[in-house]
Amino acid sequence: MSIIREKKSEGRKISFAIRKAKKVFLMAHKNLDLDALGSCIGMYMFLKNRRKKGYIIIDDKNHEPGVEKVLKELDGCINIIRSENVEEYLHPKKSKNLLIILDTNKKDLVQSKDVLKKIEHKIVIDHHALGKTTIKDSIMIDDPKASSACEMVANLMEQYDIDLEPYYSTILLSGIVLDTNNYTLNTSVDTFYTSYYLASMGASAKKVQYLLKQDLEEYTERQKLMSAIETIEEKVAFTKASPYTQYRREDLAKVADTLLFFNNIEASFVIGKIGKDEIGLSARSLGNYNIMKILEKLGGGGDTYNGAAHFENTTISKVEQELKRLIKEEGE
Repeated sequence: MSIIREKKSEGRKISFAIRKAKKVFLMAHKNLDLDALGSCIGMYMFLKNRRKKGYIIIDDKNHEPGVEKVLKELDGCINIIRSENVEEYLHPKKSKNLLIILDTNKKDLVQSKDVLKKIEHKIVIDHHALGKTTIKDSIMIDDPKASSACEMVANLMEQYDIDLEPYYSTILLSGIVLDTNNYTLNTSVDTFYTSYYLASMGASAKKVQYLLKQDLEEYTERQKLMSAIETIEEKVAFTKASPYTQYRREDLAKVADTLLFFNNIEASFVIGKIGKDEIGLSARSLGNYNIMKILEKLGGGGDTYNGAAHFENTTISKVEQELKRLIKEEGE
């Protein structure tokens, strides 16, 4: 009962802040995935139900296939703006503007740091653990027990008895399926109940699978990472990419997810080049291995089940050496 009361209290905080605002801006993390975009779209529909003007801020130039599909299907149906144009949409009275940040609580990971400075009143709705770079000046709605930001937004919808159209229910469900890796990670009774609730609103499992379909060429590239797997301390799986091949962050994350399906593996780490002078590290855990402690020492972050780190002007080999040192320290 106390958990239910807590969720209702958080829902009231969100609703009250929205009620006071005239303009509401929604923003998730860089390199959108279906949980980030889905939770933004879900909140957009919540705002629409409350007759509030909403805007989703997206600066990403490239999108993963699922996100690209949704954005094309919703082209012209929702207000999407770039951060550089936020100024022209702001209400003249500063106190009437509200920024809702979804699927991250870290200021370094949001689509735009400038927007954080421009809008005084903020709400963070997230399921990742808090850390050193957590956005401080905000109403914090953080639930690490939730599978995803989409689950949290769907709970808000149910609390206020909002009749969600099947298409939008499907997008929220796709975020849950993505972040739980088809209900194999960070899944609770609440997760299954929320999925049932979205299905009762008309969410289509078939459409979810369509949104999550993978590109064959990208899948083939990811398989190259699977050919260099090694184990550390018996329960940690590790692999790295060739320094001559560039991957997307989500590619590294998908490989890290896959590594958890092997026998005896409790955690996984994947390193690869994600830009001209950028190295990415993606990590996953079944919950019994402290990946967050290691990632924070590397300047990254995350929670019990997933996380990442980002490096500039270094090499894959140097990141590998430091990571292995920290893994061995953790195992001692």
